Amino acid sequence: MQKAIYGLVYLVLSCFVQSVNALRYEISASEKPEPICIRDFVSEGQLVVVDVTSDGHVGDGQVLSLYIYDSIGNEYRRKRDFADEVRVVFTAPSTTSFDICLENVAQFKGRSMSRSVELDIESGSQARDWNKISASEKLKPIEVELRKIEELADEIVEELQYLKNREERLRDTNESTNRRVRNFSVIVIIVLISLGLWQVNYLRNYFKAKHII
Repeated sequence: MQKAIYGLVYLVLSCFVQSVNALRYEISASEKPEPICIRDFVSEGQLVVVDVTSDGHVGDGQVLSLYIYDSIGNEYRRKRDFADEVRVVFTAPSTTSFDICLENVAQFKGRSMSRSVELDIESGSQARDWNKISASEKLKPIEVELRKIEELADEIVEELQYLKNREERLRDTNESTNRRVRNFSVIVIIVLISLGLWQVNYLRNYFKAKHII
């Protein structure tokens, strides 16, 4: 019964955090290919594991290259002309997005070639090697599940806190913008009224000077 409850809690928590992404697609080769990029979002200090698996082999007339970098400018991996599997592990230095880009260059003209690529992205608690942790700390399966739930819950709390802080910043920016627009509108109204009064006074003095009134 306990296992069923823990499993249900784990399933519910998993619905709130998207920690694993898996993609499989074909990348056609061309002389001047446009890079195909996948973007993901990570929090500061979060562990990220990227597995890229490709069919084919080096020297088959295609040059498949991999680039991984974040929006800040940090580059985590640059691999040119690879096949089989490439595994990249890094820890996010800050809360940001990162791009995984692939490009396939054809070395021969007039041939239709492509590579089948499978991309797996794991982040947070899902990126950790729980088998190794279980063996080193001698944890029981139920204890491992509890640790997973605990870390997943912590990630959810951190994500909610980040969203709360972001909402507060956006609200402050919105209120500041509203105040500036209001003050600008008041200034415009005052300037228009002052200009209207000055025009009326000028015309009155002009007509008096011409003895019209």
